[in-house]
Amino acid sequence: MRAALDNPLLVLVVSLAAFYGSAWIGAWLGRAHKRGESDREDFSFLLGGTLTLLGLIVGFTFSMAVGRYDQRKNYEEQEANAIGTEYVRADFLPAADAATVRGLLRAYTDQRILFYTRSDGLEFRRINAETTRLQGEMWRVVTAYASGQPTPVAALVVSGMNDVLNSQGYTQAAWWNRIPTEAWVLMVGIAIFCNMLIGFGARGRKVTTLFLMLPIVLSVTLSLIADIDSPRGGEIRLLPKNLRAVVESMRVP
Repeated sequence: MRAALDNPLLVLVVSLAAFYGSAWIGAWLGRAHKRGESDREDFSFLLGGTLTLLGLIVGFTFSMAVGRYDQRKNYEEQEANAIGTEYVRADFLPAADAATVRGLLRAYTDQRILFYTRSDGLEFRRINAETTRLQGEMWRVVTAYASGQPTPVAALVVSGMNDVLNSQGYTQAAWWNRIPTEAWVLMVGIAIFCNMLIGFGARGRKVTTLFLMLPIVLSVTLSLIADIDSPRGGEIRLLPKNLRAVVESMRVP
C-alpha cells in the first residue's frame, strides 16, 4: 500500500472510482428501503455528523502531511549548515588533511543532493552506499588528527563532523516519518461510508451529478495529501536549495 501512496495520480483515480461506486451502492440500497419523515430527520442527523467527522479527519491528516514536509525542509537546511560549517572548520586541520576533508565534503554534498533529486530504487541504494563510504572516510581523517593532537581545536573539528553525520541521520528519519497506513485506512473507510450515505439519501433525476461532487472533492484532496506526504512521488518535491548553495560556496576560491 505504501508504494501506491507514493503515486498521487493512482490515489486520485482509485479513490474516485471507489467513492463513486460507493455512492451508487448506497443508492441501490436506498431504493430498496422506504423511509418516513422521522427516518429522514434521523438520516440527515447521521449524514451531517459523519461528514463532520470526515472533515476533521481529512483536516488533521492534511496537517500531518504538511508538518512532515516542513520537517524535511528544516532538516535539509540544518544539513546544509552543518556541511558548510565543517568545510570552514577544515582550516584548522593540516594542509593535507584539510584538502582531503574538503574534497570529501564536496563529493558528500553532491551525493546528498542526489538523495533529494533521484527516485530510482537501484540508484537510491547506490547513493546511500556512497554516502556511507564518504562518511567513514571523513570521520577517519578527522579522528586520526584528533588522536594525534587532542586539543580544543581538534575537538571542534570532530564535533563539526559529528554534526554532519547526525544531520544526515535526522534527514533520513524525517523521510521515513510518513502518515501511518492506519490513518489512511480510517480516512478512506469513513469517506466510502459518507458516499454510501449520500447515495442512500439521493432522490430525483440529478443523482449522477450529485454522486460525482463529493467523490471528486475527496479524491483530489487525498491525492494532494499523498503528494505532500510522499518525499519522492508526485509533483510536490523538496528541492535541496540550501545544499546547492553550499556547493556553490565551495567553488568560491
